[in-house]
Amino acid sequence: MKTRLLLLTALAAVTLGLACNDTATNSNERATTNANTNMTGTRAAATPTATPKYTEEQAREERARAKGNKETIGDTLDDAWIHAKIVTKLIGDSQTPERKINVDVVHNEVTLRGTVDTPAAKAEAERVAKETDGVKKVINQLTVSPAAKSANSKKAANTNKSKTNY
Repeated sequence: MKTRLLLLTALAAVTLGLACNDTATNSNERATTNANTNMTGTRAAATPTATPKYTEEQAREERARAKGNKETIGDTLDDAWIHAKIVTKLIGDSQTPERKINVDVVHNEVTLRGTVDTPAAKAEAERVAKETDGVKKVINQLTVSPAAKSANSKKAANTNKSKTNY
């Protein structure tokens, strides 16, 4: 369990690192552009920094992780990338028990399966999936079932009753 969480956290860090590629250059370009606004003549528009591509190797790794969790990912890079983004978001969201939620992605359509403790957790997982770039449709098959109290906790409660002998 710790290994999976560590791997998913590492994936999230790499993903965020790639998404935030070379921000120092962009801030310098903005400063130069702002400094030159009083100059006469035409000005070239700043070119956006290219976003790194999600690779087939990353998609294969994501499919392997998903298969280990009994999840399904379609054959496209988009499906694998969407899966990685949703799982990463669910891990980072304290309102969702990520490993109790299976995330299937096929043709940019997400199906959420599993059991959560509260209706709020179910709604939050659906919101996270719907707000993920590239998702066309979300099917929320999550069921709400509050955590059952264990028999041991009931037994412990009974043994704590004090007995008074008069």
